[in-house]
Amino acid sequence: MSKRSPFLATFTALLLAGCTSGPDFVKPDKPTSTAYTPEALAPQTSSAAGPGGAAQTFVPEKDIPGEWWTLFQSQQLDTLVREAMQANPDVDAAQAALRQARENFFAQQGSLFPTLSANGSGQQQLASPAAQGQVGSGTIFGVTAASVNISYAPDVFGGVRRQVESKEALAEVQRFQLEATYLTLTSNVVVAAINLASLQAQIDATKGIIAILNNSLSVVRRQFDLGGASRADVLAQEAALTQTQATLPPLQKQLALQRNQLMRLVGRTPDQDRGESFDLAKLKLPQELPLSLPSTLVEQRPDVRAAEAQLRSASADIGVAVSNQMPQFTITGLLGFTSGGIGSLLVPGAGVWSIGLGIAQTVFDGGRLDSQRKAAIAAYERAAAQYRGVVLSAFQDVANALRALQADADTLRAQVAAEQTAAASLRLSEQQYQLGAVNYLILLNAQQTYQTAVINRLRAQAARYSDTAALFQALGGGWWNRSDVDPKSMGTPSRFTLPPVQDIRLPRAGH
Repeated sequence: MSKRSPFLATFTALLLAGCTSGPDFVKPDKPTSTAYTPEALAPQTSSAAGPGGAAQTFVPEKDIPGEWWTLFQSQQLDTLVREAMQANPDVDAAQAALRQARENFFAQQGSLFPTLSANGSGQQQLASPAAQGQVGSGTIFGVTAASVNISYAPDVFGGVRRQVESKEALAEVQRFQLEATYLTLTSNVVVAAINLASLQAQIDATKGIIAILNNSLSVVRRQFDLGGASRADVLAQEAALTQTQATLPPLQKQLALQRNQLMRLVGRTPDQDRGESFDLAKLKLPQELPLSLPSTLVEQRPDVRAAEAQLRSASADIGVAVSNQMPQFTITGLLGFTSGGIGSLLVPGAGVWSIGLGIAQTVFDGGRLDSQRKAAIAAYERAAAQYRGVVLSAFQDVANALRALQADADTLRAQVAAEQTAAASLRLSEQQYQLGAVNYLILLNAQQTYQTAVINRLRAQAARYSDTAALFQALGGGWWNRSDVDPKSMGTPSRFTLPPVQDIRLPRAGH
C-alpha cells in the first residue's frame, strides 16, 4: 500500500461523513409560570339579566374548537367568517408567502446534490494557406465536441445543511404567520359583527329616548300653556331633545364605518354590502371558556411559534457563517467525445474524460468572514430577545382578556341595575311632574340619567362578547383543530426531470 493511501482513505471518509458547523438548535425552555395573574381569579364571572349576562366558567386545559366563533350560535356570523377566510386578500398573500418559502427550501435542498450538465458544440474552420506557408485555397476542417459535466461541492463542514435548515425554519415562520393571519381575520370579523350589533342597538335606544323626550316636550308645552310651567322649562326640554338628537349622527357614522370595515374583511367593496345585521339579543354568550396552561400557550400561539422558527433560522445561519470560514472543496468530472466532424464523433479514440478535486481556503479577507460570523451571532441574540418579547406579549394578552372578562361582567351587572333604577325613577318623575308634585328639573335629570344608563348597558353587553372573542384569540384560536393550509402552499419537492412541456416557451421565428 502506498504512503498516500491512509490519507486518501481518511479524506474520503471525511467527505462521506462530514460534520455540521455551528450550534445545534435547542428549543427555548417553556415558561415556568403556573398562572396568568398574581392572585387566583374566580373560576366564574358574575351574571346579569338580559343578553350577554350569563355567567361564564373557566375550564382549565379545555381544548379550543377550530371554529370557535360558532359558539356564538349565529348562522349569519358563521357565514361571514367562512366568506372572509375564502375571499380576504391577506389570506391569499399569506398562502403565497408560504408557497414561496417552501419552494426556496426545496431549492436550497438541491445544493446538496451534484450538478450535471450536458454540452455540445460544432464548428467549421478554414485554415489560411499563408499561415501554413502554402499556396492554394486553404484547408477546411471541423471541430465537434460533446460532453457530460458533473460538479459537486461536498458539504464537508455542513454549511449547506445549515442553509437548508435555515430555509426550512423560514418556511415554518411563514406557516405560522399564515395561522396568525387566519386568527386575526376571524377575530376581527367576530368583533366587527359585535360592534355592528352594539351600534345598531345604541341607535335604536337613542331613537327610543328621543321619542320619550318628544313626549315630555309635549307635556311641558301643555303645562306652559296652562300656566303650570315656565318658558325656561320648555327651553330646557327642547335643549335636552336637541342634544340627544345630536348624538345620533355620530352613531350612524360609526355604524357606516364599521360596515365598511366588515366588507373589507370579507373581501368585498363597500358597495357590495348586502345589509347583514346582527342583534345582541340573538348572540349567545359561551358559558364555558377554555383556559390553557401557561406551558401550553407557547405551543398554541402562532406568533410564538413563528418567533421560535425565526430563532431556529438564526441559529442555523451561525453555522453557515462558521462553515464559510472553513476550506471549500469541489469535485469536477467530464466524460465526452471530440473529433474533427460529426461523422467521426463516436469512433474509437474520440473519447475524452477528466476528473479533478479542488480546495480553496480564504487566507486574508480583511476580517469579512469573521465579522459575518459575529453578525450572525448578534442576529441570533436579537431573535432570542424578540422571542422572549413575543412570549411576554402572549401572557399579557391572556391576562388582559381574563381581567376584562371578570371586570366587564361586574360592570354589566351594575349597569343593568343602574338602568332598572333609572327607568323606575323616570316613570315616577313623569307621573309626579304631570301631577305637579315635582318641578321640571327633577324630570329632566331623570331623563338624562336614564339615557346614560341605557347606552352604558348596551356597551357593557357588547364588551362581554368582545372579551370572549379576545380570550379565544389570545389562546391561539384552535388553529390546530383546523386545516388552514392550502395543499398547494406546501410546494412541490424538486424533480430530477425536465420542466413540463407547457412551461417551456421557445422564441418565435423572426423575434
